[in-house]
Amino acid sequence: MKTVLITGANKGIGFETARQLGRIGYMVLLGSRNEVRGRYAEIILKDEDINAKFILLDVTNIETIRTAAGFIEKEYGSLDALINNSGIYMDNGIPPSQIDLSALKQTFDTNFFGVFAVTKTMLPLLNKSTEGGRIVNVSSGQGSLSRNGNLNSTSLLQLAYNSSKTALNALTIQFAREFKETPLKINSAAPGFTATEMNGGKGIRTVQQAAVVIVRLATLDKNGPTGGFFDDAGEVPW
Repeated sequence: MKTVLITGANKGIGFETARQLGRIGYMVLLGSRNEVRGRYAEIILKDEDINAKFILLDVTNIETIRTAAGFIEKEYGSLDALINNSGIYMDNGIPPSQIDLSALKQTFDTNFFGVFAVTKTMLPLLNKSTEGGRIVNVSSGQGSLSRNGNLNSTSLLQLAYNSSKTALNALTIQFAREFKETPLKINSAAPGFTATEMNGGKGIRTVQQAAVVIVRLATLDKNGPTGGFFDDAGEVPW
């Protein structure tokens, strides 16, 4: 049975991604910093006959990341897919010149540095995957420099969130280049403006729709792309 670790899997897009992967036979490891929510998510999925396991994991706490990796190695031996889904949004309509430095730092701690820490720690397990590991970084179309570079763009002015996702895309490219000669495939996914708790339910897409591109990238065959940025329609401009 293939294994997948999903950060921030206790709700929203992460939870739905776990559900969809679980339905096609994956053992889904539900990374969550909130134990109550994580265990509740596990119960819900198990009630749907999905193999699921809650793992305490805070992407901003390296000790929880290392403990999670140790548990996965002991129980499963390897990891077939990692979905870096955890993310925060702190802009709340604040213009770039007015956002507080602490909010910018906190956003990067989760959306960029947290992804780096989890990815680096899980790489040895992903490289043990018999069919080649898959990493999906849940980004956003708002992180596209091509779209934001047009001063008349309709992209929202969100310095913290947008720039953290741009940095995440750069991370995707760098790791993909490092491992291009290996079976490991690393891509960014843009799930679209999805109604979640993070945006107060204002999105126009459902979590079911948002999870489709993530699941597709997590289950790529050996001929699939690496080092790309994708949404439902295909490639997204960097």
